[in-house]
Parts: sequence; structure tokens; C-alpha cells
Amino acid sequence: MAKFKVIDLDGKQVSEIELSDEVFGAEPNPHLLYEVSKFQQINRRRGTVGVKNTSLVSGGGKKPWKQKGTGRARQGSIRASHWVGGGKAMAPKARDYTYRPPRQVRRGALRAALSLRVKENALVILDGFKLDAPKSKQAFDVLTKRLKLENALVIDDKGNINLHRSVRNLAQFDVLPPEGLNLESVLRHKQLVLTSAAAKAIQEALS
Repeated sequence: MAKFKVIDLDGKQVSEIELSDEVFGAEPNPHLLYEVSKFQQINRRRGTVGVKNTSLVSGGGKKPWKQKGTGRARQGSIRASHWVGGGKAMAPKARDYTYRPPRQVRRGALRAALSLRVKENALVILDGFKLDAPKSKQAFDVLTKRLKLENALVIDDKGNINLHRSVRNLAQFDVLPPEGLNLESVLRHKQLVLTSAAAKAIQEALS
């Protein structure tokens, strides 16, 4: 178990928290990061491309001219792929690109990403992140002026509605509940901000 500083919104240490080395001290694994990043990106492909082949293009049922005696090359349909308006030879079809790595792979990638942020000193743990109202300007001032952050992912309970409504509108920041934590969001931001409650929830889920 490693100890981490817990700070308030002014950046002053108020306590310490012990977190599992299994989750926050794992050895970064580039292959796991690659596999799960690819999984998230490829699952966004809709795969709805579709081109008609000869059998799907309407018309062309009648033979254009008789087989022999015209002096022209034999043809079976005006919808063959070499005709204007014909079908596409070996046309691409709609397909499903989605796949899902094993759960241990997905969890291992998250542990590697969290541990990477710890090694980079880019993990901030707050005792809480309460806002008086859903105000993006107030959240921006806290993150940039008081915590000195530039580009961060904030993780806190989804019940903290004011925080979620405030941070989601900021260009360089994003917010997620602990159960929504995913690899792509962690890697897309330079810093990671966790409340102490969120850190414990993540540790429990990934242990």
C-alpha cells in the first residue's frame, strides 16, 4: 500500500490516503494500453458501408444482345461491373467491427494507465470537490488558478451534479463517475484528478 497526499481545493495537504500498489503501482504495459485503446476506437466504427454488386443493381435481367452473330463481345447483363451503371465487383459490405478483450485485459490496461499517471506525478487526489452551483467559470477557476492544472480528467461520484454539469462544458477538462472510468479518457488528458471517495471506489473495482 502506497501513501498519497490528499489536498483541498487550494492545493494544501489535509490528509493522506493509502491506495493499493496493485492498482496505482502496477508496471505500465504498453501492449495492454494498445489493445484496449484499439478496442475503444474500433468499436466506434459503424461499419455501415454498402455498395451494390451486380445482383443488387436493379434492371439488367435481359441479355443485351444475342450471344453470337453480332460481331460484338458477348454480354449477359447491362448491370455487369464493367458497364456504366453496373454493380461493383467484390463490393464492400456492411460489417460489425466490434470486439471485446477479456475483462482482465481491460482492467489491466486501466491499472497500467493509473500507475503511469502516478509515475508522471500527474495524479491529484482531493478531499472533495463541491461547488455551490453548476457554474463552468467557477470550476475552471478552481482547476486552473487554484490547482494549477492545464488538461485534466476529473473523477467523482455521479451524485455530485454541480461538478459534472460544470466541468463537462470545459474544452480542456472532462468529468466522469468512477464507474465510467475508461482508458481513452485517462490517456487523452495530461492529469488525473480523483476525489478520495472516487479513488477508493476505483481501487475496489480494479483490485
